Amino acid sequence: VSNAGVGMAGPLECQSLAAMQNLMDTNFFGLVRLVKEVLPDMKRRRGGHIVVISSIMGLQGIVFNDIYSASKFAVEGFCESLVVQALRFNVAISLVEPGPVMTEFETKLYEEAERADYSRTDPETAEIFTKLYLRNSRDVFTSLGQTPEDIAEHTLRVIEAARPPFRHQTNVAYTPMAALKHADPSGALITEAFYKLVFKYDAVLRFGLR
Repeated sequence: VSNAGVGMAGPLECQSLAAMQNLMDTNFFGLVRLVKEVLPDMKRRRGGHIVVISSIMGLQGIVFNDIYSASKFAVEGFCESLVVQALRFNVAISLVEPGPVMTEFETKLYEEAERADYSRTDPETAEIFTKLYLRNSRDVFTSLGQTPEDIAEHTLRVIEAARPPFRHQTNVAYTPMAALKHADPSGALITEAFYKLVFKYDAVLRFGLR
């Protein structure tokens, strides 16, 4: 089970390349290093199961989570490419894709975001992040957040499954979002929907969540 991860949220201009590289080294290359270690023995034994804790943000990018989403997209692409070869050796790969999870991980991330210096971006972007994004995110976590125990139960079901699924989303509230993206390959539908939720109807979004 690969579960290592670090987060990053905020305007792109305010993130250092060193911090971005550190995040990718943990979230993506940490998984790659682990799989390189365990896969050869699983292939020799012709049996095994690799379970990767991914994220719904590996299926759909979320505003102000550019680098974190990129790392999870990399995880998803890596596993999607590898799963066909692995099946030839009777090795299963499963991606567990949670939405928001209520842990100290998220609390620390938002505390750091509130204290951060946004002088490297323009005032409008800084205001959108601090006034809109952070406020809406708290509503999302309060209404849709799962407990770590809930994610553990979902992960256990994936591990114990007779035929392990390749993808398993833990929060049904995010299924429409994933479906909307696949419904329109051009990306226009999901982009417009998110734009309106963030910039035009954020009050409706918060009311709906409550």
